[in-house]
Amino acid sequence: MSLIERFGRTAAAGTVLFREGEPGKEMFVIQSGRIRLTRVLRGQETVIAELPAGEFFGEMSIINDKPRTASAVVLEDAQLLVLDPRTFEAMIKANTEIAVRMVKKLAARLDAANAQIENLLLGDANSRIAHALLQRTHGAPQADDGGVTVVITAAQLAERTNVDPQKTDEVLARLERSRLILSSANGFVVPDVQKLAEFLEFLEVRHRFGDVG
Repeated sequence: MSLIERFGRTAAAGTVLFREGEPGKEMFVIQSGRIRLTRVLRGQETVIAELPAGEFFGEMSIINDKPRTASAVVLEDAQLLVLDPRTFEAMIKANTEIAVRMVKKLAARLDAANAQIENLLLGDANSRIAHALLQRTHGAPQADDGGVTVVITAAQLAERTNVDPQKTDEVLARLERSRLILSSANGFVVPDVQKLAEFLEFLEVRHRFGDVG
């Protein structure tokens, strides 16, 4: 019997798989479709990740036996593997490669979560948008002219930074007028990463100390 036959479950778009704060006794592996994870921060629901096929989620509740730290909703009709703690433990013990991949993935997610928390603590919308774009240049391929393409839409930026969509568009327009970013088919191009970093530093200094002079 295949894994899909033993542990498979289908879920239509819009299905809520679990909610933040609920007890969790299962983890999920995405075979097809997309899943959105959200968390309530400062009283507002904030998108923390959108996961495609091949990703897993919900593992922390069965590892540490604590309530769910986020909510999960199906964005696109999905085929999932649903694993209980006993099955998960058996798979980890039987396959070292799976265990190593999971540790690496969890470490990467921790880095991403820390970056998002840092973003949400920034003082204003300009800083949050600039910070989010700058974070996504890390590890991205650099063109011959030094520019880095950030694959993200304005709507996704608004969700991830908890900034109003209209305000997000205004900030992006200002950044583009300043030639700190350029619109592209896949998102935005940062022509000079260092200049964007210096602009973010300027924003934070101004926020802390106000305009001088």
